[in-house]
Amino acid sequence: MVPASNRAVTRLRALIVLAFLVYAPYYLIWRLGTFNPDAPFFSWLIWGAEVFGYLTAVLHIFMVSRLTSPRADPPPPGLTVDVFIPTYNESVNLLRHTLLAAARMEYPHQTWLLDDGNRPEMAALAKELGCRYLARTENTDAKAGNLNNALARSKADFVAVFDADHVPHKDFLNRTLGFLRDEKVAFVQTPQDFYNLDSYQHRRHRRLSYIWTEQSLFFRVIQRGKDRWNSAYFCGSCAVLRRSALESIGGFATGTVTEDLHTSIRLHKQGYKAVYYPVSLAFGLAPNSVRAFLLQRQRWGQGAMQVWRKEGILFSRGLTMPQRLNYLASVLTYFDGWQKAIFYIAPAVVLMTGVMPISVLGKDFLMHFIPFYILCFWAYEEAGRGYGGTVLTEQYNMARFATFALATIGGFGRRLKFTVTQKISLERDRPRTVLPQLFVLLLSISAIVIGAVLWRSQQHLSAGAFWANVIWASINLGLAGAVVRFTLRRKHRRREYRFPIPLPAFIGKLETGRVLGLVEDISADGCRFISEKPMASEGSVNGEIFLPSGRMPFTASISRHHEPMTPSRDSRAKTSESGGRASRKKLEYGLAFQWKSANDAAQLENFLYGSDVQWQILDLHEGVTTPVAWAVDLFASGKGERVSEISPGEWLPVIYHPSGKDGEQDRFAVLSRTDWARKPARLIMFEPVPPDSHLKLYIFGHMPRDRVLGTVTEVQKLPTTIADIYLSRVTLEPIHTDEITRQP
Repeated sequence: MVPASNRAVTRLRALIVLAFLVYAPYYLIWRLGTFNPDAPFFSWLIWGAEVFGYLTAVLHIFMVSRLTSPRADPPPPGLTVDVFIPTYNESVNLLRHTLLAAARMEYPHQTWLLDDGNRPEMAALAKELGCRYLARTENTDAKAGNLNNALARSKADFVAVFDADHVPHKDFLNRTLGFLRDEKVAFVQTPQDFYNLDSYQHRRHRRLSYIWTEQSLFFRVIQRGKDRWNSAYFCGSCAVLRRSALESIGGFATGTVTEDLHTSIRLHKQGYKAVYYPVSLAFGLAPNSVRAFLLQRQRWGQGAMQVWRKEGILFSRGLTMPQRLNYLASVLTYFDGWQKAIFYIAPAVVLMTGVMPISVLGKDFLMHFIPFYILCFWAYEEAGRGYGGTVLTEQYNMARFATFALATIGGFGRRLKFTVTQKISLERDRPRTVLPQLFVLLLSISAIVIGAVLWRSQQHLSAGAFWANVIWASINLGLAGAVVRFTLRRKHRRREYRFPIPLPAFIGKLETGRVLGLVEDISADGCRFISEKPMASEGSVNGEIFLPSGRMPFTASISRHHEPMTPSRDSRAKTSESGGRASRKKLEYGLAFQWKSANDAAQLENFLYGSDVQWQILDLHEGVTTPVAWAVDLFASGKGERVSEISPGEWLPVIYHPSGKDGEQDRFAVLSRTDWARKPARLIMFEPVPPDSHLKLYIFGHMPRDRVLGTVTEVQKLPTTIADIYLSRVTLEPIHTDEITRQP
């Protein structure tokens, strides 16, 4: 049964969307009477851009009017499954992450490495990890040809496809194969999520546990809406497909640079069904540079145009009308670049020429335009269920507009080369990568300056027209400036993404004395080690990292040493007054792991990749409360929902005893540094502890070192590729504050 508050949100949300759908046509019809007879082309151009925006909004609302949440029974035993991982020029390290996780998936299967690069090192990697290796001497039809080549040589009834950088969860096959009991289901698609949260398409709030992702709206909302109409499409990765369905259309579709969209349309034309399962079961690598980001979007746009030309959409036989509208909405997305270009240039034209696209401006215009403008963005937020992010969406519209516009032209070319997206780049993005945005930036500044001079000297515009266009140009200026600033300030420091997961670790040997500390920002290449006790500032060290599968020994070289400033006396006093503790001076060391063989890092790699543990530990989320949901919550509870704050990096290693008694075997965990007197702390553990359990904890990293009693109030299991870890909430109270001399 749907809770009353949820029903209220749904009804009010529908009311806002309906208000937009009804009011917008009234506004657009009224606008026909406002054209400037002295500038008919300009007037029609602006009006046409507004109409295009309304039509695409209607298609979007149609797609996402209802979202599905399908569930499948467990898969029957005995199915034959081949896992295809195509590659062309990706690195051995990148493929190792994916192959290790793919081989560990729990349902019986055979993993294939499909190497279009025909590289000896890939053949050796496949042999080392027990995978089938298949290479081609020529790269006909690119990725689709590579997949078809494997399809012709494999025998399994089902094939799962993962891009070279997409690391699957161990439950991927168990969670998806059950949908294929229905013989009319051709494929099951899952979200494409990304583990590198510092990519170009991610925006993380510095203080709040919120991350906006450019593709969140598509995978969290749009694909679920498409699924209702049997229009969810294959995205090229993180999916499992039925062999017989593929064979009925001649294999993966060729002739375009987006074989995924092309294959989906052909399968739907054959009457097959698709299922979108909205659970993240694989995590890949998003482009970290703007150049790679835009090249990927350009290929998607060009491919969509090719599919439109080859298959037809709106008048295509075999598709239902809802399917045609869903595919049309996806293709028209790329024409949005032209609409945005018109809106970016229009106020500059007005300010510098004095030519207006409307003949009326004043109270009458504002009374019509302002409701339309507010409803447009409000309906978008509500239809997006909190995943829209209007301000950031508009910034990325600014970042992509020229790429989308060019894609609609280039996509109708007959010969386009499939390009593999370069996900990792250590080069700083150069100004030439944001030339269209710099053009809008400079054009807007010039228009405001020139327009102000002309207005003061010649009164070439009315006061209302002048200020309205200054505001419009300033908005464009702000969007372009935000994109340029974000792009050019980004740095790409490492080839391996560092996971912000805190783990307890020892440095040193038992016989010579060990230092208990905290490992953060960790990858198979290295990590940051934080401790209270000093170590050598250079040389090699030995240690152990605590993982859910056990302790992992390592050898590392110290690459850097950083000693943060000690907090001032005033800051320590303020911390004490707020119920917290003043911290010791922390010592930070950069460690570069020295593995004797690649297999030595497998335990760590299997833990880091293929799950959303970093999201769970840091309590990150993508969605936000929409205006309607906030108002309903405010009315129901008397206070609006607020996004919880986190303190990034504030974790402490602890030793605890489950029974609350001394003398038992030490267990190691990580505790969040919070105001323990006001709210529970979060404890990362490697074994389950029942709720209401009492723990005695020795906390390292505080001054004086605390010995506290904790009561577990909540336990959450976090599955990883190798074993489960547990995230508990504990309420803490001090036992005493004497200096604890116990050493691990």
